[in-house]
Amino acid sequence: MRERLQKILSARGIASRRKAEQMIQDGQVTVNGILAALGDSADPELDNICVNGQPLPTRQRSVYILLNKPRGYVTTLSDEKGRPNAAQLVSDCGVRVYPVGRLDMDSEGLLMFTNDGAFANELTHPRQEVEKIYEVWVSGYRPGGEEALSRPIVLDGYRIRPPKVTLLSVNGGKAKFRVTIHEGRNRQIRRMCEAAGMRCTRLRRIQEGSLCLGDLPSGKWRYLTPGEVAELK
Repeated sequence: MRERLQKILSARGIASRRKAEQMIQDGQVTVNGILAALGDSADPELDNICVNGQPLPTRQRSVYILLNKPRGYVTTLSDEKGRPNAAQLVSDCGVRVYPVGRLDMDSEGLLMFTNDGAFANELTHPRQEVEKIYEVWVSGYRPGGEEALSRPIVLDGYRIRPPKVTLLSVNGGKAKFRVTIHEGRNRQIRRMCEAAGMRCTRLRRIQEGSLCLGDLPSGKWRYLTPGEVAELK
């Protein structure tokens, strides 16, 4: 069956669909010896598809992983600054996987990895509006800070949906919240805190959709159960 090249590369664990598109544009992909162009389609069972001169790997079993990402790790697979990569923490899973969505370097908690490109793209597509729940520690708290943090604001020209905010604890000017959002804008919660007059000092994602971080230790990973995968799909 013919499919878009970027979808084929993503499904075979080469790269995310967006990265695969860039690889095609950069001239790294050929089909039957002919340089591919963005928008081209192929049949992975009939056509000879190569990336940098190497044929596509055979179809692998689908792998779904939950990592408790520590602070100090980036989620991008290639970092020009040479910083530690979260993918290094799951490299012993036996197959090449890539992150589902992002979690910035200073944030921690739930981060999924997979080699199933269709699963990753479906889960991160904006139309899904998958709920993401975070524990958020702040400084500069004043009474009413939770109401200020609950207000929808405009980020990158987009008006975010009103977040759900629960105040968990207060100690002087420091506080801890539980915050539920539906988008994944760059550094969204940190920017929300700034707009509310507070500074985020720690951020941990504890749930995405139906998947919960639970008591998984920091820096460790586990496979998702078939039931967890089915619920997310």
